[in-house]
Amino acid sequence: MQAWETQIKHFKNYLKLERGLAQNSIDSYLHDIVKLKQFIDISNGPEDPTEIKAAQIKSFLQYIGELGMSSYSQARILSGVKAFYKYLFFENRITKDPTAMVEAPKIGRKLPDTLNFDEINSLLEAIDLSTPDGARNRAMLEILYSSGLRVTELVSLKMANLYFDAGFLKIIGKGDKERLVPIGRDAMKYTKIYLEQIRVHYPIKKGSEPYVFLNRRGSQLSRVTVFTVIKDLALKVGIKKSISPHTFRHSFATHLIEGGADLRAVQEMLGHESITTTEIYTHLDRDYLRQVLLDFHPRK
Repeated sequence: MQAWETQIKHFKNYLKLERGLAQNSIDSYLHDIVKLKQFIDISNGPEDPTEIKAAQIKSFLQYIGELGMSSYSQARILSGVKAFYKYLFFENRITKDPTAMVEAPKIGRKLPDTLNFDEINSLLEAIDLSTPDGARNRAMLEILYSSGLRVTELVSLKMANLYFDAGFLKIIGKGDKERLVPIGRDAMKYTKIYLEQIRVHYPIKKGSEPYVFLNRRGSQLSRVTVFTVIKDLALKVGIKKSISPHTFRHSFATHLIEGGADLRAVQEMLGHESITTTEIYTHLDRDYLRQVLLDFHPRK
């Protein structure tokens, strides 16, 4: 991928010397190009950016959309990619701009709302930790946002699958596929409080013993309860967006990617099989996944 590095370096110099952009703006452009390069790596695309075709740019947009990027974020990233190819075209490094006929996703296209970091915090801080349900709910939402779980994966999480010493959860996802997902320090902290101070006092029903999250009758928590908790909190803090447990998963992916996390690492953490990349990959090193979470997640 030496050709990518060379062209990105030239583009960086152009932005700095010829266009006189501020460092923040330059970093933003380069961030977008690096995301495209990561996708091309994943999908075994050309080793030279001058060989990219429009179809690959479209696949890239589809891929980041599948990972949870909003239409707005996709459009913003595409604008950076377009600037890169416009530069290559004007420098006569390509004879045809592959992005010329690629349209940005329609803003408002059917994708779940994303919560920004302040909104996530306001929901978490609105939880009354003095009640048993509150302590449980804080742990649940911290895990949803820290690890990007599906709601079914959350309510099915078992005590035996908490590996706090290593900073991981073992998740049984769709099709009974297992994956290891890193968990942040805040999520571990509030989950330990719930387990050590609340759950130990529940009269646990037979059959529910393995599950982390229980209702006050000691039974495995339902998906509906998680939805209700989130809806009630949104009402309490005045968030008008249509939100659900999936909003936390969507926000997890968006915040990681926009923070600079590796696309492939986010895909693996989500347990997501992209329909735009068909090869079977070897799993990324778990320590690397943990470091990605620590480096790029807003709540460490």
